Amino acid sequence: MLTLDDINRIDAEGMYDAVKGFPEQWRQGRKEALRADLSRVPHEGYRHVLVAGMGGSAIGGDLLRTLSLGEAPVPVLVSRGYRLPAWVGPETVVIASSYSGNTEETLSALEEALTRKATVVCSTTGGTMLARAEAEGLPYVQMPGGLQPRAALGYSLTALLTVAERMRLLTMADEAWSETQTLLVQQAEALGDPAAAENRALELAQGLQGRLPVIYSGEGLLEGVNVRWRNQLHENGKTLAVGNFLPEMNHNEIMGWERGTPLLGRLAVIVLRDRDDHPRVQRRIDVTRGLLSGRAGCWAEVESRGMSPLARVMSLLQFGDWVSLYHAVQNQVDPTPIGLINQLKEALSGFA
Repeated sequence: MLTLDDINRIDAEGMYDAVKGFPEQWRQGRKEALRADLSRVPHEGYRHVLVAGMGGSAIGGDLLRTLSLGEAPVPVLVSRGYRLPAWVGPETVVIASSYSGNTEETLSALEEALTRKATVVCSTTGGTMLARAEAEGLPYVQMPGGLQPRAALGYSLTALLTVAERMRLLTMADEAWSETQTLLVQQAEALGDPAAAENRALELAQGLQGRLPVIYSGEGLLEGVNVRWRNQLHENGKTLAVGNFLPEMNHNEIMGWERGTPLLGRLAVIVLRDRDDHPRVQRRIDVTRGLLSGRAGCWAEVESRGMSPLARVMSLLQFGDWVSLYHAVQNQVDPTPIGLINQLKEALSGFA
């Protein structure tokens, strides 16, 4: 049986505390974002929105895009890289998101956005990005520092959503924010206790042992959550994870399951589900399970909780964070260090 002592022994840098503290981070992040001076953020007159970021600072853009799909009057897209699409210009709002403020790809995108006369909004803790924002008179939300970017999503996402509300990209009632906060607190208590009689995040992590996670979900609202699950398994669990969306998966990837190779038995399928998935997608998931579950090493489904889309998205996202943490601990791996990323950065540092 996994205990808190086991976690503390392996989790030397405190990722458990960061995951357990997510509800407070969500509350504080919203509070700080509301206090930011966003008076210069436009609420009309723009034709597209681009969130520029990398890694843990980009996933908030994915979630903003999917949460605003049914409401945003203009396209909301995410850019992960040095260069911006050709259409970025004076009628574009570029939201540059870098937790450290020193992400080289995002800083490059920011400078290009300024050159193209786009409206730029920054979300950061400090670093070069904050200095540029202050020098250029750009609106910004400053987040508390001291965390890994992937562990600071409560801050970065509330900043993005608050900016989006100002821009009238989406509207969320106070009830949605409060419901989400309450649900996050409840889940943190339930999933944060490894000794609980029933802890489904821990049970799911146990089912991943020795297997490659494959994350499936419907297209639309859960796309960003799907990506977040994979990324957290990569960084926290130090485990390769892959995934896809339905119905697209049914048009190609499903054929990769037809030949019954031993490899399929090493796959652990996790299906993320939401009550507002298209009815045909819901049916497709059920039929796909019938066709494939016997070929996989295991098949598990996780249903979103809550009433508002915001609460449902965050319930699944928080659940995935716990799965990745427990998966790391069970593999005797400290979830915080990112050795290969740091080696890569060091290798690149000598090249301009």
